[in-house]
Amino acid sequence: RTLLLAGVLVGAWGVALPAVAQDAPVAAGQQPSADSLATAITAITSEYQKAQQDFAQAIMSPEFQEVFNLNKGSIPVRLNMNLAKFDSCAKTSATDFVASSKGGSLVPSIAHGMAVPSATEGAIKDVVSQFWNDDKLTATVVMDRLVAAVKSSK
Repeated sequence: RTLLLAGVLVGAWGVALPAVAQDAPVAAGQQPSADSLATAITAITSEYQKAQQDFAQAIMSPEFQEVFNLNKGSIPVRLNMNLAKFDSCAKTSATDFVASSKGGSLVPSIAHGMAVPSATEGAIKDVVSQFWNDDKLTATVVMDRLVAAVKSSK
């Protein structure tokens, strides 16, 4: 048996944790958002499946989503959250996310390995890192480097 999981990003490298929830924004055949991943895994035992569902229920709860995302500085993956405690940037982001989700215009994330191959992602991140760490680099030079990096990563 296979379970559809919506992942929650944890840690610096974005480990996907199982999160099966009725109102998770990612469904089969849809493009996941930047802060969620969709993956399928095989449940080995009924105990494992039950543990996954219990874990998913806990991390997809409104209480957990609020605490987690307020501390992470991101928006909840749930679409039905009360955002009263979130700052104006998060509220705008959440509004845009819901509109994109409903309009079918969510795009894959480079940062989470959904939009480009890992070699291309690494090349882009290298150039962006150089830009942030070298005040002498101009936007024009960085754009040229990005184009070259993407072409050479293919």
